[in-house]
Amino acid sequence: MNTPESRPPATPVNDTGLDVSRIRAITLDLDDTLWPIWPTITRAEGALQAWLDQHAPATAALGRDRNTLRDARNQMVTMRPDLALDMSGLRRESIRWLLQRAGDDPALAEPAFEVFFAERHRVELFDDALPALEFLASRFPVVALSNGNADVHRVGIGAHFHASLNAGNFGVGKPDPRIFHAAAQAAGVETSQVLHIGDDAHLDGVGALNAGMQLAWVNREDQVWDHAPLAPHITVSELRALCRALG
Repeated sequence: MNTPESRPPATPVNDTGLDVSRIRAITLDLDDTLWPIWPTITRAEGALQAWLDQHAPATAALGRDRNTLRDARNQMVTMRPDLALDMSGLRRESIRWLLQRAGDDPALAEPAFEVFFAERHRVELFDDALPALEFLASRFPVVALSNGNADVHRVGIGAHFHASLNAGNFGVGKPDPRIFHAAAQAAGVETSQVLHIGDDAHLDGVGALNAGMQLAWVNREDQVWDHAPLAPHITVSELRALCRALG
């Protein structure tokens, strides 16, 4: 892992300039934009492992190496391509597959997944996330737009959202322009009137720009933008700076 000293300098981003006057709605990514996802997944996998220790010890033995849980979930993408966009389905069926492999009752997959899923929603918001949500929701309809399976209501921030779309329910995910167009429709505006906010340069950035939205790229980790000639309209390292830019 690169340290701040050893990390190569990020390529400068030539922002094209945010036109605040055009904005009538906001679409907003969740994972790694409002909270860091991997600490959340690590805790959820730990809770799952503890539950398996009690209820399915043979499966728990397989999962002692945390990579086993993630490898099983990744393998399920190949085994069940019909679930490629369904993060909950992939996780549930990977647990079921491990239970079967270990000789435990595969029906335990349902309660095991619920343990994982409950912990997956115990997120730790970035310090700037809640104030930014309050600011944005007081000015615009805000639509959650995610390829993941987080439920904004289970997280406890649903009151700030006008609507929520994810790839599993919609049938296509970012960067497909169709899910961005659907999010604009859910907000009741034209796609060109939407500002999309997200951290992933490809999924959020390229997707939103190709759909005709303005883009605020949340670049918390000094990442490189390598999608020229496309460029975000504004790049920020945290959401407070974006709120200031929006006035």
